[in-house]
Amino acid sequence: MRNPKAFVPKIFTTLKTYTRKQFYADVIAGIVVGIVALPLAIAFGIASGVSPEKGLITAVVGGFIISALGGSKVQIGGPTGAFIVIVYGIVQTYGIAGLTIATLMAGFMLIIMGFARLGAIIKYIPHPLIVGFTAGIALIIFSSEVKDFFGLTMDAVPAGFLQKWIAYFDHFNVVNIYALLVGLATVIIIVFMSKITHRIPGALVAILVCTAAAVIFHLPVETIGSRFGAIHGGIPKPIVDHIDLAVIQHLVRPAFTIALLGAIESLLSAVVADGMIGGNNRSNMELVAQGVANIASSIFGGIPVTGAIARTATNVKNGGRTPVAGMIHAVTLLLIMLFVGQWAKLIPMACLAGILVVVAYNMSEWRSFVGLLKGPRADAMVLVATFILTVLVDLTVAIEIGLVLAAFLFISRMAKVSKVDMVTGETSDEEDDNDPKAIKNYTVPKGVEVFEIKGPFFFGAAYKFKEAIAVMENPPKTIIIRMRFVPIIDATAINALETVFKESKKQNIRFELSEIQPDVFREIEKFGLLEKIGAENVFSNIEDALVQ
Repeated sequence: MRNPKAFVPKIFTTLKTYTRKQFYADVIAGIVVGIVALPLAIAFGIASGVSPEKGLITAVVGGFIISALGGSKVQIGGPTGAFIVIVYGIVQTYGIAGLTIATLMAGFMLIIMGFARLGAIIKYIPHPLIVGFTAGIALIIFSSEVKDFFGLTMDAVPAGFLQKWIAYFDHFNVVNIYALLVGLATVIIIVFMSKITHRIPGALVAILVCTAAAVIFHLPVETIGSRFGAIHGGIPKPIVDHIDLAVIQHLVRPAFTIALLGAIESLLSAVVADGMIGGNNRSNMELVAQGVANIASSIFGGIPVTGAIARTATNVKNGGRTPVAGMIHAVTLLLIMLFVGQWAKLIPMACLAGILVVVAYNMSEWRSFVGLLKGPRADAMVLVATFILTVLVDLTVAIEIGLVLAAFLFISRMAKVSKVDMVTGETSDEEDDNDPKAIKNYTVPKGVEVFEIKGPFFFGAAYKFKEAIAVMENPPKTIIIRMRFVPIIDATAINALETVFKESKKQNIRFELSEIQPDVFREIEKFGLLEKIGAENVFSNIEDALVQ
């Protein structure tokens, strides 16, 4: 039975028992998260190849909608590091207008995913795939910040990973020592603050200290203002540019990557949050909310938005327990934009680079990466392939090939689990000695051959069935296919059974099925195979099947 509340935003559920005490806690948590989100929104916007205010707009508009309509009590939405690579690539190729269209398309895709109830399915994305492209994104983010971290004087940084590092090495003779000191100070402050307290955001402290030092001592470092000019406060009017159908065709794949990446990250964040508060998110409603948030973000000039794990965890740790905290976080950011945004132009670019270096390190999940490399070879293959493709080729290609590779390796594993054995004659030793219903415990009439299928019977294992049947030297009078250990069956396996049945019929060999599980029975019946075989040749136990 489907959950009648699957598409009801969590805010409607939580407000039924809302108290003044919880409102106070949500306000405190929302303000803290809003302050934490400020430097991240600016940094993510700049690293994505757009102006800093676009990152702030995304956090305000997208963050408010995700909390108001989402399926999680404590999810905090905004721009995240995972999108930097794909957004930067779209901006470089199709410009800001192309990014707007791609984000808009991704929003509609997410809504479709939600109403198609794909929330649970997306949770089954292989862990090595997620770690692989996340680590790849982390390395790309780090690589993209080297110029600002070291204050290198150089023209536009090449887009390619290898070309980027070649260009860096050619310019390391012009390191700006002041920028490097600001970058190192930022990293040290963030790490130091994390050891002391999680209530005061280290990134904000780093920005205040480094900006003050740059202004007081007149440090010769590049700032947001010197590169982008002043940050405009407030939210712009909603605008939808002319949509070119030709451009849309080229943006389908990037848009799908944004949607898939957003779905994965938001649902992972919601699951992590559930573990922290003992909750239960509505995954399909969460996808719908993410879709609406991305549509709104694109219309107001923002970039892709999704659930942010670190900010969501900060919300929980500071007492946020309802979507009200996330909405207050967005309002806090808006007020900062309106009244304090003009001072953001003084922030050194090296400071933002230092913040993103820490973000990249935290994203890298290097311990999980190393652990997976030591694990099963198939998982390591998916991990390494996804990582290399993300870094050297493209995130979209990495996800596509990673999913295909993971699927093929899963099929290979499942095929190894499935077994088809002739359990009469010379191969009877294949049976378990502790199995009281093993065929060797029964009297098998002369001229009867029994084959037992164990495990999922699907296209990856169908060839085993045909090979097992082919080993018979002399045609028997009866073939019995025992299926007591078959939990699932697909069309290819049913076709294999039908092929053997037809061949048996040509040779006047009786064909019988024994001990079919209910789910498998229904599938075989739907395909019409039971009618062809005949009800008299299908048995619920091996004893009846052996009576000739």
